[in-house]
Amino acid sequence: MEDKYLIDTNVIIYYLDNRIPKQEIKKVEWIFKNSFNISTITKIEVLGWHKIKENEKKKIAQFINNAKVFYLDSSIEEKSIEIKQKNKIATPDTIIGATAILNNYIVVSRNYRDFTKIEGVRNYNPFENV
Repeated sequence: MEDKYLIDTNVIIYYLDNRIPKQEIKKVEWIFKNSFNISTITKIEVLGWHKIKENEKKKIAQFINNAKVFYLDSSIEEKSIEIKQKNKIATPDTIIGATAILNNYIVVSRNYRDFTKIEGVRNYNPFENV
């Protein structure tokens, strides 16, 4: 069975800005093509990103619309609360972590420090060996 991925905001922004390390771009593109999953938090953060230029909004929205979005439900809320009680981590990251744990997904993020604090989260950082 292939791994499934949950992509964090920072990786999407780096990807759209052509800033993924060259040695990792094939893997990241494979993930976007075959396992493009995001949390509702990521959708909000990407589409609400203050640096989006007016002429890029439609293209970015179309790109995000290709993703499977995991919306908040009671199980994600409960797991997020459990994570938050155990760790000093921002709420959006607890929601992403909870979503990944409950669906057995690997979090794709440059934010290695926070996600490694969450027990049960597997992480792929495309910038780790740069």
